[in-house]
Amino acid sequence: AALSLELLHTASLVHDDVVDESNKRRGQSSVNALYDNKVSVLVGDYMLATSLRHASYTKHIDLVELVARLGQNLSEGEIIQLVNISNHDFSEEIYFDVIRKKTAALFTASAESGAISVNAPQDEIKKAALFGEMIGIAFQIKDDYFDNEELGKPTGNDMMEGKLTLPALHVLNACADEAKKELALRIRSLSASKEEIAGFVDYVKQEGGIVYAEKVMYDYRNKALALLPESADEAIRAALTAYIDYVIERNK
Repeated sequence: AALSLELLHTASLVHDDVVDESNKRRGQSSVNALYDNKVSVLVGDYMLATSLRHASYTKHIDLVELVARLGQNLSEGEIIQLVNISNHDFSEEIYFDVIRKKTAALFTASAESGAISVNAPQDEIKKAALFGEMIGIAFQIKDDYFDNEELGKPTGNDMMEGKLTLPALHVLNACADEAKKELALRIRSLSASKEEIAGFVDYVKQEGGIVYAEKVMYDYRNKALALLPESADEAIRAALTAYIDYVIERNK
């Protein structure tokens, strides 16, 4: 089950880099940068097929269904994100819908598959899935701090691809600066210059966008911790707490 999820995750990243025309992945050249889009699409397809094959090896229909559902969620998240580029609203609700499907869904499936694999009761499986979702959302908010070089992604790269993340959305909804909103729409339509994007990033930082995103991230971290059962072994609670804190404090 773990191998199946990791293969599906990797397949989605290979395909995402084609869609986003990104030449970097985790600080290294992406597959499409080293080869081309044709090779990348075929490699991603092969990994996807191999993922489903490994899911079948578990002989557990719930795990096969989980992997298939994850594939749907990852694709839906990418489609919603692409459609949202032409949206004139700066909706945090859509942002969270995208990251739930594109990122948190993987964490959800990982935690849920662990619970399914040990035949946990249904209520515990649901709690495990929700635990994974809270961590996944916090993880993506951390990644969206203007996707900096320390995390292995070029600074401002999301905006170069027309994506506005949580810090920017918060500031745009809180401010009355129509010029900045017009610039944000041009960023979405890929018609803003690198200099304009750099200036907009500075503006969002000055207006408290990062501070707001950090607060929301820690709220999700606390929601995840609250889901840990009091009866759980103390060493397990400590390990999961350390993991959650790593997710939000990491610099790579």
